[in-house]
Amino acid sequence: MLKVLVIDDHTMVREGLRRLIARDQQICLIGEAGSKREAFAQISHLNPDVIVVDLNLPDGNGLEVVAWARSLSQRIGIVVLTMSNMPEHVLASMQSGASSHIDKASPSSELLSAIKASSVKPLSFTARKLTQAIDAKNRDVGLTPRELEILEKLPTGDTVLEIAAQLFVTESTVKTHLASIYKKFGAKNRVQCINAARKIGLLP
Repeated sequence: MLKVLVIDDHTMVREGLRRLIARDQQICLIGEAGSKREAFAQISHLNPDVIVVDLNLPDGNGLEVVAWARSLSQRIGIVVLTMSNMPEHVLASMQSGASSHIDKASPSSELLSAIKASSVKPLSFTARKLTQAIDAKNRDVGLTPRELEILEKLPTGDTVLEIAAQLFVTESTVKTHLASIYKKFGAKNRVQCINAARKIGLLP
């Protein structure tokens, strides 16, 4: 059975999750925490397979719990359960190391599925509005469709000539687009550009 720790400062939410998890024979609730401090203690003491954590905690941000838990283990499943589906919160969950971002208004079956999936692929991020969140962030940066296409090829290590051949354009065209991409990210080279794009969720 999957050992799950629930972290939420609302007693009613924790009670609801307790009842929900009790109905699933593959999941076992091993503990609850109502604050960031309690969460740190419980994670260290109970060693859960999966944590379900709210973003808003009385003594800090749930993302601090997410990042800390991920720094401890690459195998722990981390499900962010929150009222907010704002693009910046979805991307922040992903960047902090969460496995999934779930709206509290979602069907209970979606949460149970996320808990199980996070235990299998803890480092793969899922969210119902992930595509919209990335698109929104892309609009903020202002990349054109062609620039976004080139950006997505940068982590592969392909040379400018190889990227040009894949896109059926000239090498100078790719260089022009790269200069524009670097300027929009405030980057001086490919590594800085990739890191900047990852920070805002445009690259995995």
